[in-house]
Amino acid sequence: MVPDMGKPANPTAAMLPEAPYRERFGGPVAGIDEAGRGPWAGPVVAAAAVLTGPPPPGLDDSKRLTAKRRAAIFAALPGCARIGIGIADTGEIDRINILRAADLAMKRALEALLAQGPVAGAVIDGNRVPPGLGLPAEALVGGDGRMAAIAAASVVAKVTRDRMMAELAARHPGYGWERNMGYGTAEHRAALARLGVTPQHRRSFAPISRLLLEES
Repeated sequence: MVPDMGKPANPTAAMLPEAPYRERFGGPVAGIDEAGRGPWAGPVVAAAAVLTGPPPPGLDDSKRLTAKRRAAIFAALPGCARIGIGIADTGEIDRINILRAADLAMKRALEALLAQGPVAGAVIDGNRVPPGLGLPAEALVGGDGRMAAIAAASVVAKVTRDRMMAELAARHPGYGWERNMGYGTAEHRAALARLGVTPQHRRSFAPISRLLLEES
């Protein structure tokens, strides 16, 4: 049973059909998206999704949904999609840079999806295809609002990362990560000045590296 998503219009109906991609790739198509490139702390999380039935009503780019509607759609997706999740942690982000870490998370998400069944090709939100995916792939700018499988991946990646940040907030109180998700808000900046840098902060990011330089 699909949870009640409320009264908003269904953006899914206006999304691009996936049939042309299935025909081009010769089988199931995965949508891939990530969450967490910009924050100063925490991992980057990616998701890959293959729809196996009609998507939940109201599915859209996760950034356009309220937290409540994201959670409801997230709960409904296992009934109509195969989903894989990939994570690159803070150490990996600092070691290989955020772009490559996001690519790594997307590759891991696709590998997790492939372990559940066949995938013939992938469509990635954005303007570039991560190297080394191992199957045909295309990029689609604004794909999280244009294709249902990518929108599903965007919701999964966002909800998964938000929940991870809430858990990290409990381990590192005072930074407000349960609210700012690690982004450089005024609350987060003030906490850094007061409490210092944690192991979850991205030392390769300029605001954090400057703070460490000042402290040294």
